[in-house]
Amino acid sequence: MDTSRPIGFWLKLVDRMIDEQFASTLEEHGVTRRQWQLLNVLSRESATVEQLDAAVAPFLAAPLVSAAPSDDPAETSVAHLAELIESAWVLDASGTYELTERGNLAFERLAQVVATQRTVMTEGITPDEYDATTSALERMARNLGWDG
Repeated sequence: MDTSRPIGFWLKLVDRMIDEQFASTLEEHGVTRRQWQLLNVLSRESATVEQLDAAVAPFLAAPLVSAAPSDDPAETSVAHLAELIESAWVLDASGTYELTERGNLAFERLAQVVATQRTVMTEGITPDEYDATTSALERMARNLGWDG
């Protein structure tokens, strides 16, 4: 196996594979990965769209570079919340979103599914290796200007 490929190759490959696996797994349960991420944030506390956008920012599509940036706005959580509200999993309390009782139950079921998927993804990786990897990636992101 050729492991001499650059980090960018591995990052993009693993990112794509994570997206595909989680999308497939969550789709079986009627939610998208973005909706799962929003449910996860809301399981901890209620939040505004701005707070949700900040929490899931790396997963939202950024606007394309163009001559008129306002013609291509950045993606927000609003579209992803619509179906969750329609399903009565999330309540819009005057611009602050929170999980309903039904949403909490759905989140708990989905959390078990996601935990299983994460276990499969990290099989053969020690906790120290996982921590070292995430720590190195965080430092790289900060070196490149991320201030999250």
